[in-house]
Amino acid sequence: MDILTAHRMIVAAETQLKDMTRDFEKVKTAAATFVQWANNQTEEQSEETELEVEAALPQKRGRKKKTMPGEMSKDEAVTDAETSYKIDVHNQIMDTVTGSMHQRFLKNGTLYAELALLDPKRFSQVTSYAGGFPEAALQELSKCLLPLDDRATVAKLQSELISLAGQWNRLKTSVFEEYTTKTTEAGPEDAEDEAEMVYKKCSSCKDCPLCCYRILKQYNLLTDAYHIIGLAYRFLLTLSVTQVACERSFSTLKFIKNKLRSSLSQQNLESFMLMATQPDVLKMLDSDQIIDGVAEKSELLQKLLIQ
Repeated sequence: MDILTAHRMIVAAETQLKDMTRDFEKVKTAAATFVQWANNQTEEQSEETELEVEAALPQKRGRKKKTMPGEMSKDEAVTDAETSYKIDVHNQIMDTVTGSMHQRFLKNGTLYAELALLDPKRFSQVTSYAGGFPEAALQELSKCLLPLDDRATVAKLQSELISLAGQWNRLKTSVFEEYTTKTTEAGPEDAEDEAEMVYKKCSSCKDCPLCCYRILKQYNLLTDAYHIIGLAYRFLLTLSVTQVACERSFSTLKFIKNKLRSSLSQQNLESFMLMATQPDVLKMLDSDQIIDGVAEKSELLQKLLIQ
């Protein structure tokens, strides 16, 4: 599945959610069916139990609001539990979900469409633009790359992409058949860590953005011939829609910078994050060199180590 197909699926999902946003009756019917099923299951398992799922929402006593002097209108508070749940819970949840989807994914539809052109499966479409891309093509991608490299102009992106698409069939005939990738692997249930970083061999399909980037890197084409398009591939492969490592890093950050460590300096926080997210790099360090390096900066440690 490419990024453009995933974006279309999200658009379809948002459309369906919007159709369901104010359809509270279906939710009510499904809830009533579930309550009836749960009560039947409870009765079948044990006749002596008094457990029963309530079919109706509990009624709450409304607070009487004081009327200010001279106030003519009286706003009636919602006292019906079902109506209150519909307004305060159901509608708010659905509005939050659809709003979050639109804010995070749908407003960047143009960027996703441009990133989809980096997929080798769409290089045939790119070669059809050999006479020139549409004027607005790759503008959003260029805006994202310009802060990283001021040479990432629209014209440069278009020319390098057309050149790469034309040379791709020749480049992918390399001996590059497999590569090593770093991923997470779930540990045993009783393990303290939820997952650990492992290296595994992956076969090269030579038909995806990752394979395209690795082949360019293998032939050392990222420094000169395809420098800007290589930057675009790095940008694509580090997006959260294609790589969840960044999301995992934010989850790790919550454990490191908690309420008891709220005063951590930026330098220490970066060091702790690096140790937590890159344990393989930490294992490669020589502990003796670290001790010697710290000892050189402290006379007290030097005396203790000598003793």
